[in-house]
Amino acid sequence: MSTNWDPRQYAIFAHERNRPFADLLARVEAPAPGLVLDLGCGNGPLTLSLAQRWPQARIVGVDSSAQMLRAARELDTDGRVEWVEADLASWDMTALGAAPDVIVTNATLQWIPRHLELIDSWARALRPGGWLALQVPGNFGAPSHALMREVAATHPRRDELAVALKRARSAEPSTYVQVLSRAGCRVDAWETTYLHLLDPDGAVADPVLEWVTGTGLRPALEVLTDETERAAFLSAYAARLREAYPRTSAGVILPFRRIFAVGQRPA
Repeated sequence: MSTNWDPRQYAIFAHERNRPFADLLARVEAPAPGLVLDLGCGNGPLTLSLAQRWPQARIVGVDSSAQMLRAARELDTDGRVEWVEADLASWDMTALGAAPDVIVTNATLQWIPRHLELIDSWARALRPGGWLALQVPGNFGAPSHALMREVAATHPRRDELAVALKRARSAEPSTYVQVLSRAGCRVDAWETTYLHLLDPDGAVADPVLEWVTGTGLRPALEVLTDETERAAFLSAYAARLREAYPRTSAGVILPFRRIFAVGQRPA
């Protein structure tokens, strides 16, 4: 089932979502790449930051969401990036006519089944000396996700919700190390748990619900189109989230584990 993304909802926590991208790119040491790919580019601002970092490079952003790409094109007023709508699981990179020097994929692979095979093929497609940098969430077992599945399991439409919420999981850092190493890359991998301080001013009743509404909850919302059944689900889920993520004097603390790996092909 395809997911309809809401660029405005996704952008509510832009600062928190952007930080892992910056931490990832800090480990990519390509001085003057010719072709840079952002695979799973989303609504565009991070892709445009690649164009700012490498002003002479050809930048291509690929995403399966027409809604996100529409927002990206509106943001790209200078037409700096080539925006491509495609399913990464089947997209043919050779259509670009050149080998990439840098491939970036940020918070995308967890949505794609058998993404380890994709990583292998992308790494082998790099130009000699090229870089592949990936970041994926490592929080599938966190309360934000576990409670979503638990509430869904008690819903009258539990079977449909179970299908909607079933997705490919991220692998562990050691797995990404092995995949990139087998593809001939020198690898740097690590993980970080960010402690996001949501809504320190107390202006939002359920900030963690606002967070997941922009990402992991989207497939469930695709199923729950009736306002009454959606409201019942969200009410039960929000109550469980408030217990798992209580408000503190600093705001609502959302721990978020992320996994990073950067591989470079030999020059």
